[in-house]
Amino acid sequence: MPSFDLTGRTAFITGGGGGLGTMACRTLADAGAAVAVVARSLDKCEAVAQSIRERGGKAQAIQADVLDTAQITAAMDKAEQELGPIDILINNAGITSPKRLLDLAEEEWDRIIDVSLKGAFLCTKAVAPRMIGRGRGRIINMGSILSARALARRSAYAAAKAGLVNFTRACAIELGPHGITVNALGPTVIVTDLNRDLVAKHPQYYQVIIDRTPLGRLGQISDLEGPLLFLASDAAGFVSGQALYVDGGYSAS
Repeated sequence: MPSFDLTGRTAFITGGGGGLGTMACRTLADAGAAVAVVARSLDKCEAVAQSIRERGGKAQAIQADVLDTAQITAAMDKAEQELGPIDILINNAGITSPKRLLDLAEEEWDRIIDVSLKGAFLCTKAVAPRMIGRGRGRIINMGSILSARALARRSAYAAAKAGLVNFTRACAIELGPHGITVNALGPTVIVTDLNRDLVAKHPQYYQVIIDRTPLGRLGQISDLEGPLLFLASDAAGFVSGQALYVDGGYSAS
């Protein structure tokens, strides 16, 4: 379907070296987009970019910290020089800590909030003038089921992801008149190479989520590919300010 074709588009994806970031980079590249793989670890970014090039796609590894405005600007400049004007921004960078509220240090709280929420703000602010000048753009923020629900030992992460969804709505209102859509994805726990062993070793923790999920399982990488491509493509041209939960029905219960 031509409305899902991203040929000629350029995507800038933060947290590009992780499990969900790798999925996002490959999904958009397979749909025809040139992809800037962005993270603090250049080695991880290069591995993802190389895997895309081996599949026949176009990708550039770029090192940047989403909490450093100068680095973000330089990374976006480099992406546009190497790949073309940025049409799609995926704010995927995020961290968490599985600690109880009373064990969570102030510094850890600040870091989780900053990377997940402030990082999205800084990247969105940096890319918006570029998109405004062209009269179009797609911004997708990676939320979570914790954008709408809560779990023990995730207080800072839940706060950051809930804030990210309302940030999404506010940006959709401000940027919509310029032809820019802003949406969020809210995945459940997605099993990736990074957490597969953890899921296997601590099934009792994840069973709580499975038991609350109508479809009766955790998410797989492939579950996110279609929803992400939809929001990044022309097929979602009239969808903005929304949080699309990819959670097997978890948030409905």
